[in-house]
Parts: sequence; structure tokens; C-alpha cells
Amino acid sequence: MKQIKINTEEIKLDQFLKWANIVSTGGEAKYLIQTGEILVNGVVENRRGRKLKINDIIEVKGTNEKFQVSR
Repeated sequence: MKQIKINTEEIKLDQFLKWANIVSTGGEAKYLIQTGEILVNGVVENRRGRKLKINDIIEVKGTNEKFQVSR
């Protein structure tokens, strides 16, 4: 699992996907989220503005990679 450090208390899901280099554009992030490809703490998340907090775990369906929000 990769630890992705943020400088704030929380970060929006679409911003996190770009920050962690999971996607390269906001459009890509929007597509993955809207098609149900992103899981937050094991649950499909379809809200781009979902606020992630420290220790949340994000994964992309079909990959074995997990990303943890950290400080």
C-alpha cells in the first residue's frame, strides 16, 4: 500500500486521484468515479467531492494497488 501525504486535514477525492498520480486529468478522475471504478475504504464511491481524511484507503477496481491518505 502506498502512503500519499497531504498537507491539509482533508482532500476531495478527485483532487486526491490527481495528487497521487492515479490519473493525469480531472476528466479522467471524473470518469473513473462516475463509472464506479473507485473504492474508498472498500466501498464504491461516486461523489467527486467526497472528502477524504487521514487513513482513508483508496483503490481502483481491477488493480491491486491501494493508496492511503497520510500526513
